[in-house]
Amino acid sequence: MSQAAPSGGRAGRRALIVLFATVLGVLATGRLGIWQLDRAAQKEALQQSVDSRSVLPALAASSLAETPSQAIGQYDRAVDVRGTWVASATVFLDNRQMNGRPGFVVVTPLKLSDAMGTVLVQRGWTPRDTQDRTRVPSLPEASGIVVVKGHIAPPPLRLYDFGGAVVGVIRQNLELEAFGREFALELKPLSIIQDADGAPNDGLLRQWSRPDVGIQKHYGYAFQWFALCALMSGLYVWFQIVSPRLRPQRGR
Repeated sequence: MSQAAPSGGRAGRRALIVLFATVLGVLATGRLGIWQLDRAAQKEALQQSVDSRSVLPALAASSLAETPSQAIGQYDRAVDVRGTWVASATVFLDNRQMNGRPGFVVVTPLKLSDAMGTVLVQRGWTPRDTQDRTRVPSLPEASGIVVVKGHIAPPPLRLYDFGGAVVGVIRQNLELEAFGREFALELKPLSIIQDADGAPNDGLLRQWSRPDVGIQKHYGYAFQWFALCALMSGLYVWFQIVSPRLRPQRGR
């Protein structure tokens, strides 16, 4: 009797520790799953906002945002502008993919005819030369007024650059303010992605991917957290409740 009591006490403490750890784990993973569902709901609202803006009438050049905060509300809106290319400021953004192929996104400023200022236009994509990666295609530049139809987007996506800022025709990234100072341009705080519809036959691909806010990713994370929550609950029930009752009692 004197040895059974301490053993029973230790078993009781272990059972409490296992129960506490299980409850803590179930609460934590369940809360994380709910949080991921909340994030998915937020992303769904964002996706609905993107979809609703994409079907609005096209903006004119005079309506383009003048500040970054105004520009956010115009992202994904259709736009129809007129102007002249600033061909001397054309750059090729490296390490950009389209349909899984590496290449360049061609960016050229457009000096607006119907409004003050200049806007960056992501004109299209071209593959990299496999023999000489420093070689870029020559583009047929239209002289005079051109019409650009597309949709509004943030400035070109920034990629990690191991070599730092580079000035030249081929660049890894483009900083809007620095680029404007370099070419003495008053740039709008946004860019225009030129659509294939109505674009000239200049050899550039314009198979732009549809904006994806990542809703399914959060549903996947939520499933993983809830599955882990259920697993911990099931293991506790099996090893702490069901399994001990299934063992034959000693002495029988």
